[in-house]
Amino acid sequence: MKKIALALAGFWLLGQAGAAELNWMTDLPKAQAKAREEHRLVILDFTGSDWCIWCKKLKQEVFTTPEFTQYAKTNLVPVEVDFPRAKEQPAGLKKANEALQEKYHIDGYPTVVVLNSQGKKLGEFGYEEGGPKVIIAKIEGLKAKDKP
Repeated sequence: MKKIALALAGFWLLGQAGAAELNWMTDLPKAQAKAREEHRLVILDFTGSDWCIWCKKLKQEVFTTPEFTQYAKTNLVPVEVDFPRAKEQPAGLKKANEALQEKYHIDGYPTVVVLNSQGKKLGEFGYEEGGPKVIIAKIEGLKAKDKP
């Protein structure tokens, strides 16, 4: 019985390690280049990571789950566009994030913008209950609309 419990604990830890491996970029041009190269979508997560409760819920309930991580690794290039209040950001990153906020007319957080591999905006959404299945379905719906 102990061996089964240890094996299950090991699988759980592997799943948690996989969730932590999702690499959120902060440079949209580099993310778009990667998306073109790998034929993936880009998601821009406009967040207030250190103050926005709904942003924290989206991250905890969706973005850090093993299910979303596995999906993202093969379908998405994730980009965090953060507007923190307490933590410092490099001036260049802050300026780039403000430019993206203006370009995509973001007026609330969280807002997730989905771009195709060529940079065309497919749609956007915010926090919704239901975990990764709901968000993955939304992304897949936007992806399906982009087909010729």
